[in-house]
Amino acid sequence: MSDVPALPPTPAPTTGISVDTSRLQSRANLDAAGKKFEAVFTGMMVKSMRTTHLVDDDLFGSKGMDTFKDMQTTQIAQNMADHAPLGIGKAMTAFLAKSQAALQPAAEPQAEGTPQ
Repeated sequence: MSDVPALPPTPAPTTGISVDTSRLQSRANLDAAGKKFEAVFTGMMVKSMRTTHLVDDDLFGSKGMDTFKDMQTTQIAQNMADHAPLGIGKAMTAFLAKSQAALQPAAEPQAEGTPQ
């Protein structure tokens, strides 16, 4: 058998892959991720609460009703995260921002007569 020369490695195609990482340094993106995390966490909590049944409620039980309740739970969780957050998203945002100095909030300038 003859030796077949090895082909030079070809770089992986980058079609559709963003190489711009500047968006990762944005505080606004981190805050948006925190809000979305809060909504997902709240949704899981509300869904878990809704699955608890104290009384067998088969009067309105169907696949369609289950789907509607899931959509309603998702919307309730989103509204709770937007208007009355539990604080877990904010805590996650603060924790992740500590590791990146560029995402730290700017220090407020102190007045001239204020002791430090």
